[in-house]
Order: sequence, then C-alpha cells, then structure tokens
Amino acid sequence: MTKAETAYELVRDQVLRGDLLPGAVIPQAALARELGVSTTPLREALRRLMTEGLVELDAHRDARVTRLTLEEARDLIEVRRSLDPLAAGLAAERRTREDLALIRQTADELRPLRTDPGPAELLTHRRFHVAIYTASHNQLLIQSLDSLWDKADRYRRLALEDGRTESDLDRTHSEHRALVDAIAAGDSATATTVMLAHVEASLGARAVAQLTSAAAEPAARSLRGIRGGRA
Repeated sequence: MTKAETAYELVRDQVLRGDLLPGAVIPQAALARELGVSTTPLREALRRLMTEGLVELDAHRDARVTRLTLEEARDLIEVRRSLDPLAAGLAAERRTREDLALIRQTADELRPLRTDPGPAELLTHRRFHVAIYTASHNQLLIQSLDSLWDKADRYRRLALEDGRTESDLDRTHSEHRALVDAIAAGDSATATTVMLAHVEASLGARAVAQLTSAAAEPAARSLRGIRGGRA
C-alpha cells in the first residue's frame, strides 16, 4: 500500500469508528504526525474520503468530518428498502453451495450490537450482510450496497446511543435466522419480505426517527414560545 492508501484506511476507520466526530475539524498536521506520513498523502486520502461523502474540504484547505443529517439518513433507508430486499431475493435464487456456507458461518459469528460497539462487532454484521448480497451475483448491486454500508455505519452508531432492548435484540436475531432459512430453501419471496422488515426496523431507520425528532424539537420550542407570548 502507498502512504496515501494507508492514510486513507486509517482515517476512514477513525471516522467510521467515531474517533473523529461528525462536524469536527480534522487537525491535518497533528493527524499526519500520528499516522507517520506527510500532509501530502494525507490530503490525497482526504480527497478520496470526500468522494465517499465522509469528509468535507473547503477552498482554504480546511477539512472536517461530514455531519450526520436527516436527509442523508432518510436517503440511505429509502435506497436500502429497495436494494437489500432485492439482493436477498436474488441470493435465494442464485446462491451456490459455497455462498450458503459463508452465509451460515457469518450468521453464527453475529454478536448483538449494543451501545458503543467496537469495530469487530460492527464487522460481524457487515460480513453477514455482505455474504447475502454477494450471493445475489449481481455486481452492480454488490457495489451499490457496499457503498451504502460505508455511510450507514455512522448512523447505526447514532441509533445505538439510546441503547437496545432485549426484544430488539431478539427480533433482530429472529430476522437473521429467517433470512438464512429462506435463502437456504431457495424461497425468494420470503427472503425479500424478511429483509424488507429487517430494513424497516433497522438501526438506520431508528437514526432517521432520532434525527427527525431532533429537527422537530426547535420548531416545537418556538411554537411553545409563541403560544406563551400570546397567553
């Protein structure tokens, strides 16, 4: 790997892990020293991260981590409602013996996501879903879902800040097992239906609800103030 590629992987990991917070200015000189590279490969890495929507660069060469927004969270869920069920349905139709073995293996490795999960915990869930959409054998679909997953991890972390109930964890586990069973049985319709329900109840969907509530609160306070002034 080149220095720019190394810097890209390390900075991207810090952004997705939450070490570099949404909206935070990236201290380029200090970060370059920490990574053991000059600012030139770091800038190259930041430009690459900008194309992925994880970093913003301005005309003054300042860089900051892209903020979490209701619009992006909603966009991600809207696209996933279409693509994830499509991938699951195709996986049920097209999976090979090797695909199914990997899906079962990654399902067995899944660990519940609770508050502030580590990279390894998030990776178990990604590997499971990657195994499913890779089994679709549709390269455009695989590439699209890979890109969506990169951006969605930050919203999953936001949703996990409020914690999860045991019923949430049980439902997610049941959905994972139902997906494995449907794909193994070659039942495309059931795999599609279960995956749609899984997306609708996902951490990404919870993030949309949280951001919608946060956006509505200032307006509600303003309205209460107007009513109070009229009293």
